[in-house]
Amino acid sequence: MIIFGVAFLALCTLTGIFIGELLGKAIGVPANVGGVGIAMVLLILIGSYLKNRGLFSMESEQGVRFWSAVYIPIVVAMAAQQNVYGALSGGPMAILAGVAAVVIAFALVPVLSGIGQKKSDASTATLITEG
Repeated sequence: MIIFGVAFLALCTLTGIFIGELLGKAIGVPANVGGVGIAMVLLILIGSYLKNRGLFSMESEQGVRFWSAVYIPIVVAMAAQQNVYGALSGGPMAILAGVAAVVIAFALVPVLSGIGQKKSDASTATLITEG
């Protein structure tokens, strides 16, 4: 049933938010640290596990798809609550951390795009001639 998919999504969200709050307290930050991201990772990992075992029906998957259609507006609304002015007034360290994260992400694009691709024809030809 579709309601099971929605319940599964809600369970992952609540678990992710709880872990994010605990993580925030553990590092001394009075905020949720990565709760939504943790929830999405849980949703992907547990959903894949259940689907591979045949325990996640197509109807349940429709419940997850429904909420995935409204996920982006929810994330935008959550991001609007962030205190951008507070981060910028925190000094150059906040700006440096943001710039560093973007630069690292751009640098990892070629690495991530190479993962899982087939070997080139040159390496295949070398294996054939050596064999």
